[in-house]
Amino acid sequence: MTASERPQIYLLTPPEFELSVFPDQLSGILDSFEVACLRLAMASRDEDRLSRAADAIRTVAHQRDIAVVIETHVGLAERLGLDGVHLSDGARSVRAVRKALGKDAIVGAFCGTSRHDGMNAGEAGADYVAFGPAGVSILGDGTQAEPELFAWWSEMIEIPVVAEGHLDVGTIEALAPMTDFFAIGEEIWAKEDPSAALKELLEPLG
Repeated sequence: MTASERPQIYLLTPPEFELSVFPDQLSGILDSFEVACLRLAMASRDEDRLSRAADAIRTVAHQRDIAVVIETHVGLAERLGLDGVHLSDGARSVRAVRKALGKDAIVGAFCGTSRHDGMNAGEAGADYVAFGPAGVSILGDGTQAEPELFAWWSEMIEIPVVAEGHLDVGTIEALAPMTDFFAIGEEIWAKEDPSAALKELLEPLG
């Protein structure tokens, strides 16, 4: 697999983090690995908390020319100087958000396991479509975005595709030839050494 064929890393923040610690931890990861984009993926809906977190990670990422998108909170993307938004409701709001944020903003759509939603999101103006969970989890109802979905998409559709959710070494190895990005977050932040965890996850990419 050549460098141009190798999937890129789309890094997600933890759902909760300490502002006194996380920016330095993030800096270390971004200096050690080539990351294409960073998503603020906090569980909080508190606007002040989200704003302070966005300010902190935007500074770290933009110093390294890495784009930052925020999950769901469309209204905050422009106000906080972020590069776009990641939508979690499939194709439903892509068109309206694209109109609100303009043609230069990044607008991504998580479409679960639905090929139909993915195609609609692309037609509505999404810059990328994410499918997942790509890995197997004992949580939830066992639904999984199967390799066949990624294989079909990468062969038939030009819009970049993202694999996310419960990624492990085996899943990354299997999906590497058929995805453009791996969205990695809790897979590493839950570990004692996130940098070592990320290095292990990426071993199949060479």
